[in-house]
Amino acid sequence: MHLGVIGCGVVGLTTALELQETFPNAKITILADRFNENTTSYVAAGIFRPGTSFMGPSEEITKQWIADAFHYWDGIRRSAEAALAGVCQLSGYIFSSTSPTIVRNHFIEHLLPVYRRATEDELKLCQGDWKYGSFFTTCVTESRLFLPYAAKKFTNAGGVITYHHLNALTQLSDSYDAVFNCSGFGAKELCTDHHLVPIRGQVIKVRAPWIKMAFYGDYDTYIIPGFEAVTLGGCRQFDSYNTEICPYDSMAIKKRCYNMLPSLKKAKVIREMVGLRPHRAIVRVEAEFLTKENGKKLKIVHNYGHGGYGVTTAPGTAKYAVKLMRDLFTCNSKL
Repeated sequence: MHLGVIGCGVVGLTTALELQETFPNAKITILADRFNENTTSYVAAGIFRPGTSFMGPSEEITKQWIADAFHYWDGIRRSAEAALAGVCQLSGYIFSSTSPTIVRNHFIEHLLPVYRRATEDELKLCQGDWKYGSFFTTCVTESRLFLPYAAKKFTNAGGVITYHHLNALTQLSDSYDAVFNCSGFGAKELCTDHHLVPIRGQVIKVRAPWIKMAFYGDYDTYIIPGFEAVTLGGCRQFDSYNTEICPYDSMAIKKRCYNMLPSLKKAKVIREMVGLRPHRAIVRVEAEFLTKENGKKLKIVHNYGHGGYGVTTAPGTAKYAVKLMRDLFTCNSKL
């Protein structure tokens, strides 16, 4: 059996690794035209904290995706390969001066080992008039380390990664028994998906080794330490295709983060990065039979549209996508 995976970001790689677990005798090929630092995954801070608006086809399935993803990341964190994979435990605070609902998260309050209300003293940890807050302990995944780790694990197990630019899914080779579409924002053209919208994000990576915890504030302000650097953010610009660094966004990010933690003013800026989050109101993880240009039918499982929560939820949607494919094969064998 020959299976293909389109895309080599965190969604594509976790899907390919899940396929190897489920179909150990299959030939699996990743097709991609962007790798490592050229993927959206590389820009992400990688903290496990799904947004409350994140949504799959149903509430039940969405919660399962999130639970499966957390157990995947936490499993790596507990393993001997945690440092190589770039996964570690991280605690942090989310503060708000406007609404108590902002600091709540129904997806993870009972999933994470710790998620509790911040005390009055804790509300004074950061500068600002914080009225509401939560403390939580989660995982963080540094894509700079995880992407090459996952790619090496995949190829060591016999997987093949090849450069391939696709203009249409109908151009795929007849050699594939099934293909997983993990192309992220590329699916907008591959699938002519008008529901897929870019949400532009910009971050600043700084060297601040004294920052050991994550901090979130109002207006999409966040400070997230990683293995190498601390990520300062951010912005969410709906339907923006701008991939250039915007100096005005940089100034706004610095101002908000410096106001929260003044010690960041002395941190050296390592780099600034921009990514286009592939947002879909409902993340698309579903099977489809595609009729190719030569009239042949191809099994496709789509797995894209995670928005800003690709690193967070990828292992969960990967597991679900592979289950959909397994069900297709089982159905065909019964027929």
